[in-house]
Amino acid sequence: MAWGARLSTRRLWLASGISAPLGWSLAVPRLLIRREGDNLRIAAPQIRFLTGKSLERLKNAANVSFLSQISLSLDSAANVVIRKVDRFVLSYDLWEEKFKATRLTPPVKSMERLSVPAAEAWCLDGLVPIPTALTPSRPFWIKLELRAEDPKESAAIVGGAGINLTRLVEIFSRPPLNQQQQRWLEIAGPMRLQDL
Repeated sequence: MAWGARLSTRRLWLASGISAPLGWSLAVPRLLIRREGDNLRIAAPQIRFLTGKSLERLKNAANVSFLSQISLSLDSAANVVIRKVDRFVLSYDLWEEKFKATRLTPPVKSMERLSVPAAEAWCLDGLVPIPTALTPSRPFWIKLELRAEDPKESAAIVGGAGINLTRLVEIFSRPPLNQQQQRWLEIAGPMRLQDL
């Protein structure tokens, strides 16, 4: 970590500590964003999605698919300029008690022998390109949306030509099909490049 980044982080923690009322604990951010060259790296270490029905299905030898979308907005949370949509599938090895995760949007990647936290971290780790309109002082927001895929939607998403990204974006533009569908939403911002 560069000296300037350490200093910025210390200032942020110091400012947070001074402004927090006595007796309040400082919450760990749900989305972590850092700059890597011409990209922003997004991580969500606090999101636990391998729980409940999804985990139960995996341990009953079924594959479970998830859809994720990362949006970058400029000037207001509603002004989306970049959208990155991913689809990934998890499976569970009953003998080794480990998970396999496969990202299905190009380029296809997979990772095996993962624990629950490692599988969640691998799936939610993403890069978003920094748009040219984003100057160091311009405010921006990052939004992460995650849904357990409804099996009824799979046919519309995956076809002979591969994954239909337009259909994935449409799915995130409407509410879930039913109340049982697991979903997570986290927003970070406003923030500025000069502070990262």
